[in-house]
Amino acid sequence: MYILHSIPSTVSYLDINIKEPRWDQSTFMGRAQHFFFVTDPRNILKSSETLEDARVTVEKYRLGVVKPGLTEDELWRAKYIYDSAFHPDTGEKMVVGRMSAQVPMNMTITGCMLTFYRTTPAVVFWQWVNQSFNAVVNYSNRSGDSALTTNQLAAAYISATTGAVVTALGLKSLAKVRDSVMSRFVPFFAVAAANCINIPFMRQRELKYGIPVTDEEGNRLGESVTAAKSGIIQVVVSRIGMAVPDMAIPPVIMNALEKKAFMKRFPVLNAPVQVGLVGLCLVFATPLCCALFPQKSSMAVSSLETDLQESILHSSPHTTTVFFNKGL
Repeated sequence: MYILHSIPSTVSYLDINIKEPRWDQSTFMGRAQHFFFVTDPRNILKSSETLEDARVTVEKYRLGVVKPGLTEDELWRAKYIYDSAFHPDTGEKMVVGRMSAQVPMNMTITGCMLTFYRTTPAVVFWQWVNQSFNAVVNYSNRSGDSALTTNQLAAAYISATTGAVVTALGLKSLAKVRDSVMSRFVPFFAVAAANCINIPFMRQRELKYGIPVTDEEGNRLGESVTAAKSGIIQVVVSRIGMAVPDMAIPPVIMNALEKKAFMKRFPVLNAPVQVGLVGLCLVFATPLCCALFPQKSSMAVSSLETDLQESILHSSPHTTTVFFNKGL
């Protein structure tokens, strides 16, 4: 049962704005704390009932409806469970593409990419798996509330994965010495280059039609391609930064470990050790790199398209800065 509190003072925490994160998003540390909760891999273990309960709690609270006995900590816990599984603009439930799936999915895929890098079929297969997963993540965490059509989504997926695999094969051909340390970094350079291809392709609708921009109060002022470009560039930088620790550190460690007697004696340990190292790096790299830029980005009105500037000047003349969800 839910009850409506018409007088906010009857429940003190009705003044809490759960549309915004709990921590100050103008600082890196505040954003990092926020994303440590959103990307917490334990959230992927939450049952459908728990996710639905969090959704109902959050959406009811936004309407001023509070479940009896709900504490402030419970409210914030529900908000972060909600944020970890539901799209901020559309409210749709994400499955594989949710940010809480990043660590377990990426540690498995990246660990295999770093382990099975010597043959062309292995490179093609794992790059395809990786970019297929990235395509799902990039689409699930797009900015705005406009979805791609089936044909657009298929074209974007094929373009993104093909470009990524071709890039990986081209880079592999440059690493002529099979067992050199440099050849181990082929997956990283391939992923970095592929991110520059995959993300724009999977979010091409934003580049064509723009993403919603709002004033400080959240009132929608229009759609901006300029804001979309800014958001996508920030996401590309964050994703490449996310790949640096888990794809650059484990290869160096594994190159040293494989020379040890126990690794030569038990080569079967190669893959699980690699996956474990990648997972350890990702637990920290994922939230910290997501925190490089504010989720709710801003831009001066003077930097927007001319026609949108004129529209905002007429509809909201006192607005000098607009805000938008950059995506993840």
